Amino acid sequence: MIYYITGGERSGKSSYAQNLAVTLHPNPCYLATSRIWDKQHQQRINRHIADRDHRWTSIEEEKELSNVILPKTTVVIDCVTLWLTNYFVDTKNDIEESLQLAKAEFNKILKIDANVIIISNEIGMGVHASTEIGRKFTELQGWMNQHIAKHADQAILMVSGIPVTIK
Repeated sequence: MIYYITGGERSGKSSYAQNLAVTLHPNPCYLATSRIWDKQHQQRINRHIADRDHRWTSIEEEKELSNVILPKTTVVIDCVTLWLTNYFVDTKNDIEESLQLAKAEFNKILKIDANVIIISNEIGMGVHASTEIGRKFTELQGWMNQHIAKHADQAILMVSGIPVTIK
């Protein structure tokens, strides 16, 4: 099953995903996609790690997520925004190439017999980006979110900590 959980920043996506994961498997995996950009980002990562107990296995992978998802497991991917950022930076902000690479990788995930809970951000619902690169990334994120949601078995929009089923 593919579960897609989206929403704004601090909307409760990670908590909801983690609670769902432990109902699906006694020992879920947490797949972190982030590069560590600065000290503040490291602190945020440390908070997320502290939120998880001994039942969790943590995995870090920046782009090739399908290589670390094992069959018959439950995996929380946190998050699409940071995963796409890695493609976007590595392709020198090329939307089309980033989207093509991310879709190809996501399509590999669809073939794995696992419960995959994918967390993403609805950055297009927030403040309009003031830079061209920011606007390009918002487009990339929106197109990838649509692709994931289309293929998800279940889609949840988190609003102020409340899950709203959208699919």
